[in-house]
Amino acid sequence: MRDVLDVTKALADGNRLRVLMALAGGELCVCQIVELLQLAPSTTSKHMSILRQARLVESRKEGRWMYYRLPDREAPKVVKDALAWVRRHLAESPQIGRDKKELAKILSMDPEQLCKGQCKS
Repeated sequence: MRDVLDVTKALADGNRLRVLMALAGGELCVCQIVELLQLAPSTTSKHMSILRQARLVESRKEGRWMYYRLPDREAPKVVKDALAWVRRHLAESPQIGRDKKELAKILSMDPEQLCKGQCKS
């Protein structure tokens, strides 16, 4: 039951749903997620912590930067089902469409410069 509670809590926020949809396209640096959401890095980190606790995302650290991705095939069934449900129900969302366009711009930027720029703000 704990897994279900963690997953449903994590899904109960629009920004976290946006992150899950963005990660469907592949791994992202936290700086890219900050840029997409236009939230403070600390707020974004809190959202990512909630998603990680629910096992909806996995993370890895490379140098100073944290990278996030959707979990692999060995994720619990409740996680796989939740991610499939989110993708199915948000695929046609206008917000997700805008995010895809914005993410394409973000991905064309040098991630290191993006991250360094956010550290200065």
